Amino acid sequence: MSSTFAPGHWPAPAQAPQAPVWRFARELRQQRDGAERSAMQWRMPRNSSFVPGCLLRVFLALAVVSLGIGGAFWWLGAPAVLPLAGAELLALGAAFWICSRHAGDVETLTLAERELNVEHRFGRGVENAAFRAEWVRVEPVHGEDSLVEITGQGQRMRVGRYLRPELRSALARELRQALRLECTRPSAQQEQMELQR
Repeated sequence: MSSTFAPGHWPAPAQAPQAPVWRFARELRQQRDGAERSAMQWRMPRNSSFVPGCLLRVFLALAVVSLGIGGAFWWLGAPAVLPLAGAELLALGAAFWICSRHAGDVETLTLAERELNVEHRFGRGVENAAFRAEWVRVEPVHGEDSLVEITGQGQRMRVGRYLRPELRSALARELRQALRLECTRPSAQQEQMELQR
């Protein structure tokens, strides 16, 4: 038995151009000056298994148990246990406080109207930078899995701290693609001029 492959009688259906699929970004709709504008946002939070409220409840439960045990030993005649329980709670409280300060750490990139805004929140600090989409460079800092460096107009920001290293190159490719698309779209001023004609 033999088989032969011949070209099909019908040409392959033409595919309509599809919108890009974003892995890290989400599309936003913003109202500004009575017109709806689209924007892209990348939000990369720190991977934190506890939120501050949950940490507080865990700490309070541990404090009740530890102070209860320390109080029982105090009552039974071993007074040294209670100060040790207090020191333990003090150290644990300091560690939980540091964790809760950094639970809200996040990197947010917003691309709208040909401007890329980068914001990095860490603890109580905030770093901001704004870049024109036409002048931005997106490159790895050292190698393929290093942080992504965004440079332009004399400014420099590094992003990707809260992503796994193997995903940073995919983030850089997605940012470059979104920047290219944003630069090909007509700006809000150009759209207004077209409407006035």
